Amino acid sequence: MLPDRAGPGHSSALFPFRKWPMQTYYFDMKDGVPVRDRAGLEFRTDSQAIMHCKELARRFSHERLVRDDNLFVVVINESGAEIHREAVYPDTHRATSA
Repeated sequence: MLPDRAGPGHSSALFPFRKWPMQTYYFDMKDGVPVRDRAGLEFRTDSQAIMHCKELARRFSHERLVRDDNLFVVVINESGAEIHREAVYPDTHRATSA
């Protein structure tokens, strides 16, 4: 847990980030056959994990030598539910959230 930066006599309500524990999210690659992320990354919110997913997809779109229009980065939460799917080549597909 992060230290209370408010200090003595200050409300911790100014620091709402302390209310949410970190959750592990997994970023799978899918193009028909999934490539599973076994390590995952921790974020406080689904929104933060989705922003990371969008950045991964953007990077892959610039780094891949062979274009695969069916390639997606998929965000899986700790419960195993897909919460977002981002196309690596968005001009072909639209991103979706669960």
